Amino acid sequence: MDFSSVLASVGGTVWSALFFIVAIAIIVAVHEYGHYIVGRWSGIHAEVFSLGFGPVVYSRVDKRGTKWQLAALPIGGFVKFMGDKDAASSPDHTAVSGLSAAERRHTMLGAPLWARAATVAAGPIFNFILALAVFIGMILYTGVATDTPVVGRVNPTPFTGQTLQPGDQILALNGTATADMIDFVKVAVDLPPAAAVTYTVDRNGQSLDVQGPLPFLPLVGAVMPRNAGVDAGIQTGDVIVQAAGQDVTAFSQLPAIVEASNGQPIALKIWRDGSIIDLTLSPNRRDLPKADGSFETRWMLGLSGGMLFEPQTRQPGAWETVTLAVDQAYFTAKSSLSGLWHVVTGQISSCNLSGPVGMAQVMGDAARQGLQEFLGYLGMLSLGIGLLNLFPIPVLDGGHLVFFAYEAVFRRPPNPAVLNVLMLIGLGCVLSFMFFALGNDFTCK
Repeated sequence: MDFSSVLASVGGTVWSALFFIVAIAIIVAVHEYGHYIVGRWSGIHAEVFSLGFGPVVYSRVDKRGTKWQLAALPIGGFVKFMGDKDAASSPDHTAVSGLSAAERRHTMLGAPLWARAATVAAGPIFNFILALAVFIGMILYTGVATDTPVVGRVNPTPFTGQTLQPGDQILALNGTATADMIDFVKVAVDLPPAAAVTYTVDRNGQSLDVQGPLPFLPLVGAVMPRNAGVDAGIQTGDVIVQAAGQDVTAFSQLPAIVEASNGQPIALKIWRDGSIIDLTLSPNRRDLPKADGSFETRWMLGLSGGMLFEPQTRQPGAWETVTLAVDQAYFTAKSSLSGLWHVVTGQISSCNLSGPVGMAQVMGDAARQGLQEFLGYLGMLSLGIGLLNLFPIPVLDGGHLVFFAYEAVFRRPPNPAVLNVLMLIGLGCVLSFMFFALGNDFTCK
């Protein structure tokens, strides 16, 4: 047995678990704080705010009488309001019945319907706010490309000779004009694979032609977590010069080569910092969302393409930043819900559902690539957990909101006996889903 490989595997597992716990702790803390702060604003007293379950590691009581605690099991958390029987917010009718009218007003059971609904809805809403804050921060950090195709930074490639420089404005590609960034992308996508193309650029007020590789050369722009590429050690910035024995000059050549492999191992030659590295990796079968909401199933290496240069960027205004972040959140939510529906209806593989082990691997892989990638997946995970909690299933926030809607329509709360049965059914559904997803972590590649 190779001890070093075992050690690396254990180290990778610990790394993934650590960053998964960090991500979940942040998301749960924000979710539960949403319940707590809106409950407090609504006049509902929180007795316990717990990050984690099980034995209490640390606690303190604030001036409002709320006990803030850290528990030994860091996956999850809860807010126990006055009048709750347990961490699941089951009402303690016996305890509440002994309170005065003024005291009952500070319990979840005795608060007005609007206060209860706002308190419950606040958890998922705060998850959405966290996701938007992450997306907004990333947009402000990276900026957005300028309208004109101006080179901000040239990525290292194996191409030799005079080529693009920072500050060049690209006027044409192989003689076809590129008036703005949209035109540039359209022309670049239509270029056939070639070792080099001619860039007509405006450099310091002078028009000249320079050579360079294709704009969308086989440069790795990102490595998707929990995929063949990250397992093989491919890094952002690598240039694939050969795949399955074929020379590659455009990233667009790779999907056909990978699909033709039918899942068999593919040999790659990678250029990295002036050296050629030989790698072999086996594609994974993946279901990819399309713009129309449907999915296509393909063999994937888990890589996305980069561009020869990073475009010059500008800082977007406040409205543009928020709009871009909302668009990103909407697309993520739409893809997630569409994917779940396609799984439930059997249109795509159930392996698209991941449990805690799979999510831990994703967060660990993202953290290895840097803070920006980790935060991006943190935002998407927060958005997903917020959506999941809004499902109309008893024991979830969405289930409670359904009960509140029933109370608003019929002017009375659901029958306690029926409510208890529904809560047990809901708990069974949630646990079944969790165990099914956990099984996928070990049976799906």
